Amino acid sequence: MDKYKTNLRALMVQGTTSDAGKSVLVAGICRVLARKGIRVAPFKSQNMALNSAVSKDGGEIGRAQAVQAYACGIEPTVHMNPVLLKPNTDVGAQVIVQGKALEDMDAIGYNSYKKVVMAPIMESFDLLTREYETVIVEGAGSPAEINLRENDVANMGFAEEADIPVIIVADIDRGGVFAHLYGTLALLSESEQARVKGFVINRFRGDIKLLESGLDWLEQKTGKPVIGVLPYLHGLMLEAEDAIDIQQVEKVENTITVVVPVLTRISNHTDFDPLRMHPQVNLQFVGKGQAIPPADLIIIPGSKSVLSDLAYLRSQGWDKQIQRHLRFGGKVMGICGGYQMLGEVVSDPYGIEGEVGESEGLGYLPISTEITKHKHLKQVSGWMSLPQQLTVPVSGYEIHAGITSGINKNDAPIELTSAVDGNKEMDGKIGIDNHVFGTYLHGIFEQQQACDAILAWAGLSDIETPDFAAIREEGINRVADAVEQYLDLKSLGLITE
Repeated sequence: MDKYKTNLRALMVQGTTSDAGKSVLVAGICRVLARKGIRVAPFKSQNMALNSAVSKDGGEIGRAQAVQAYACGIEPTVHMNPVLLKPNTDVGAQVIVQGKALEDMDAIGYNSYKKVVMAPIMESFDLLTREYETVIVEGAGSPAEINLRENDVANMGFAEEADIPVIIVADIDRGGVFAHLYGTLALLSESEQARVKGFVINRFRGDIKLLESGLDWLEQKTGKPVIGVLPYLHGLMLEAEDAIDIQQVEKVENTITVVVPVLTRISNHTDFDPLRMHPQVNLQFVGKGQAIPPADLIIIPGSKSVLSDLAYLRSQGWDKQIQRHLRFGGKVMGICGGYQMLGEVVSDPYGIEGEVGESEGLGYLPISTEITKHKHLKQVSGWMSLPQQLTVPVSGYEIHAGITSGINKNDAPIELTSAVDGNKEMDGKIGIDNHVFGTYLHGIFEQQQACDAILAWAGLSDIETPDFAAIREEGINRVADAVEQYLDLKSLGLITE
């Protein structure tokens, strides 16, 4: 393994569009390098996502960078994603810099603030380049968005500041791949074009010979090589950062139906990935204008804007449908913001998540929540005891603004220990004749025994829960195998012998 080295301090992966495959490609490249003994770390200067992760030291970063760190075989840190934007309205977002929430800004205000955030971005990037042999950088969206190019910190603006080479990836499965690649390059400045070292075509199906004339045309027109064509990887199970992934594994006969109402500001929908991958769980997401179908378990997800999403839930009539579901013996669970909604009152006296306000909750748990300026961010582990179930280990992370009263050690189903300071705390509540369960714990289904206990509480028998960590590992290795087979990383100087 020691014979492999790298000549690149960093390489940036940009895309022609959102969902072109940047996050997955970065994870795959990271795993290839890590396999070869090259010390590598991921980086994304600015991320906009409601799916986030918590580092061991209690900072908040994009979920994709946590997965990429896992692919590198290292712990995620706040420096891997120094700026995270979490939208809480159509025009505003919470700004998180190096893991800590600063303030909410609208789009115009943040555009001016970009000049300020470049300093911590470069500080984090420089720290990683000193600690690791190479850094694989992920861009955001497209570098050719004309209206976003001024003060850009996410794509070519960062690449120019850091003076690093770029490859551009496009998704051929969507169609128009040559127009995307040619047009993206054409919209860049001369210095930015010179920084582009080649193209990657992603998610190709069929005979590569049918693509060769197009590849030749692209290389002739742009003077840039196509360094690889990645195949479509069917059944790839990796966490999606933005859009909710509805892809599921094949189901067996003995199943349970779990329904998740999709809130307008749903956060950390990756909580449900282990259920998507469970052969005994029929997972259904219910969107705007849709009724909640018959189910065994309804899970109200996390939310970046609890009061507005609680109002939205009621506007869809889901509150009445949840009430009917409980009347007929169904189970209901709430995670984080969903847990807060299950209580008696939710108030936001400082307007932390939007406008100042207060609302009655759904009233199924004897708790009240006040949204506060302090944000709880920590990795935790502990034990969970649900009604009629064995006590089982749990682990996950907390990301919430708010203090919930009404929790006590005598009836809280979960006891947790913080990875940051070792402090212990009680979490969660059971209500309505053991038919309602709420918790602040994100990632709770990733622990097999905890997943088993919740599904058994909801009515599933003879449970065989798959190993979620093993599924993620298999997915990353599949991507890495494809990267190693189909991408010419040596031509970039990323791998030398």
